[in-house]
This record gives sequence, structure tokens and C-alpha cells, in this order.
Amino acid sequence: MKTYKIYFITGAVIVISALAWWFFATIGEFGAPRIDLMQDHRVIGPRTVLEITFSDTGSGLQETAVTLTQDNQPRVLSKLEFSGPKTKRHVVSIPIDPQALKLHDGPATLTVTAADHALWKNSTVVNRLVNVDVIPPQIFLLTPVTHINPGGTGMVLFRISKTVPAAGIRVNDLNFPAYPIMINNKPCLIAYFAVPIATASQTTAIKLYARDEGGNEVWQNLPHLFLKKKFRSDRMNTPDSFLQQKMPEFVTQNPALSGKSLLEAFIHVNGILREENFRTIQSVCTKSAPRQLWEGTFLRMKDAAPMAQFGDHRTYYHGGKPVGESTHLGVDLASTANAPIEAANNGIVTYTGNLGIYGNMVMIDHGLGLFSLYAHLSSIDVKTGQEVKKGVVLGKSGLTGLAGGDHLHFSILVGGQFVNPTEWWDPHWIQDNITKKMDVSF
Repeated sequence: MKTYKIYFITGAVIVISALAWWFFATIGEFGAPRIDLMQDHRVIGPRTVLEITFSDTGSGLQETAVTLTQDNQPRVLSKLEFSGPKTKRHVVSIPIDPQALKLHDGPATLTVTAADHALWKNSTVVNRLVNVDVIPPQIFLLTPVTHINPGGTGMVLFRISKTVPAAGIRVNDLNFPAYPIMINNKPCLIAYFAVPIATASQTTAIKLYARDEGGNEVWQNLPHLFLKKKFRSDRMNTPDSFLQQKMPEFVTQNPALSGKSLLEAFIHVNGILREENFRTIQSVCTKSAPRQLWEGTFLRMKDAAPMAQFGDHRTYYHGGKPVGESTHLGVDLASTANAPIEAANNGIVTYTGNLGIYGNMVMIDHGLGLFSLYAHLSSIDVKTGQEVKKGVVLGKSGLTGLAGGDHLHFSILVGGQFVNPTEWWDPHWIQDNITKKMDVSF
């Protein structure tokens, strides 16, 4: 009899424990639903899309709601009820239409709620203060008509009616960000931009843009005039002696060239590797000091003769047949072998090392998206991150990379695009296109 009672009591305890576990794991659970806002929205604009995840691992979601309240008037953005199979997770995506919701610029409150199926109806409420922004910014141009050489640099100053996270210049599909500066103790924005040779035509669109935190955008055409400039075309032979001199170096560095002939290696280097190198250079240019580091005219290599000009279009021939093309995006300068190479202006060294066709290379950030590049060096005497002054020796000239003789390849880049360095060597060009434009009142 005692044994029977023990079994009975034990069974009752097990049943009660199981029922208690089921009860507190389902309808009797105390865990509140979870609400995750996928973006940290502090501003609500016409392009805002709220992404919200609701979850409840216990009894499951019963109802959710999203409201936006302004001037004590709630606007219901979403309201859902869940029945049937237990819903443990649900994601809502809510595009905001401020006009349809009759919202205006100013503060509002975003309220997100969720309740579960428990007896106690556990709930979670998230309140967030937001700012409604539906009025686009205004752009006020401070500089006159811009005269631009094909392959050259342009600069504009402008003001925005309010602080914005993104503004700059768009040249066709190329983007050049603007940087905040002070002119006569007043805030404005400056943007340097490039007009690549291939895009410099009457159909080239150059526009100022600004986008505020609410996603409101404004675009404004930039008055400009393209000047005329001719570029040379060269026929360049690539004899076997050149291929035998240079290609083994590239084959050793690039496993993709293993097994290829010297000519096939050259075609790869001049095409695919050249593009890869350009992308690397562009990535270096994505981060620039938000202030002007340079001062005055840029230095040109001392006592050096020009060997090739910016914009030279080259067609390479081997055995009388064309085997490739390229556009020379710098100026080649040569004096004596292992000549000292000086920094063209003040800045911060952002790249040192070997880069494909450029060989041993140094890049300097001069601030506000402006960079200089020194290629084919035989040695490098500076380090990445080092601040340098105009005239500091960076290394010595050489013939590393795709160079047939000892020389310096010098380039200037604006916003990751190559521009004509001769403009930056010309004090009159700097005076007319930059210094005088800085002398504005507003």
C-alpha cells in the first residue's frame, strides 16, 4: 500500500510539474515580446522605410502596432493581429509618405508596441523621438562660371540652407564630395572635381547636389565652359628586347601569368593589371584630410625633361600589329639616374610600396580630395602616415614597373580621378581658378 502511495504521489508530482512547465512556458509565461528597429531612425523623410522585427519565443505574438504622433494626432502606420499557429517572429517594412500622412517639418514621436498570447498579455512599448524633415535643402552657388580644360580640375564654393550629411559635385556618373570650410568666418562647402578626358564634351552634365538626413535631395546645374585642348597620339613599339627586360618581373609577381608568352603577359599587364592598379589607387583616394594641406604652386621635378605628357594616347605595336592601347595619365620626367624625387607639396603620405605597372610608388594626400602620385621609384624613403613638407625627398627615380628607362611618372588625382598635373605647376592657373574664387563675400 505504501508503495502504491509513493508511485501515486510521484506520478502526481510529475504530472503537476509537467503541467506547470507547460503553463509557464506558454500561456502563463512572463517574458515580454522583443522589438528590434533595424535602423536607428532619428529623422523621418520621404524616403524613410521603417524595418521592424517583432519576436516572442514563449506564447507567440498576438498583436503589434506602429504609430507616428505629431501635434497630438496619431497616424497608424501598421496594426496587425496574429491568430492560429504560434507566430514567434514577424518583420514589417513600412515606407513613409509624409504628404499622405499630413506631416510637417518638426518633432514627432514614433511608438512601437507588441503583445503576446500569455494570460497576462505581456507587452513591450518603444517610444522614440524623431524629427520629420520633408523640406529639401537649398543650394547657393558662391563662385562664377567655371572654365574647365578637358582632363582638368574644377573648384566650386557653395552654401546649403541647412546642415546636410551629403553634398558635392556629380560629373556624369562620377561623384566628388564637398568638404566644409570657413570663408570670412562663415561656413560654406568646397568641392574639387575632375573632368576626365573621355567625358569632356558638350553633353557632359556637371551638377551640384545636396541630400539631407530625411533623404530630401536637390540638384543644380553648374554653369561651366569647356576650353579646347588637344592631346597627342603616339605609336609605341614593344620589341622583344623590352618584353624580355620587363615581363619576367611581372610573371614572377603574378601567378595568373604563369605559362603565358611574354607578349601575352604584356597584354595582360597593359589591360587587366592596369585596371586593377587604378582601382587600388581609387581606394586610396577614398579617404582624404577634411582640410587643405597644400600651399602655393606644386613643385615640378628639378632639371627634368618631359618624356611623355598627360593625355597622350598610346597604341602599342609588336611585329607591326597593334597589341593594346592606353592613355597616359601623368607626366613622365627624366634627368639623371636615381635622381632625388621631392614632395610636390605639403601633405600626408597615404601609400608606399610596389603597385604593378607603377612599380615602387608613393602617394600623398593634400587634403579635400587632392592627391599626388610618384611612380617607378628605385627606392622609397618615407612611410605611410608620415607628414611631409613641400620639397622633402620621397625617394629616388628608377625604372620599376612598366618603365623602359629611369624616370619619374608624376600624377595628380582629384576625387580618385587623374587630372592634368601641369595646371598645378602653374601659379597663374592656381590664382585664377582657386585663390581668386576663395575671395568671396556672402
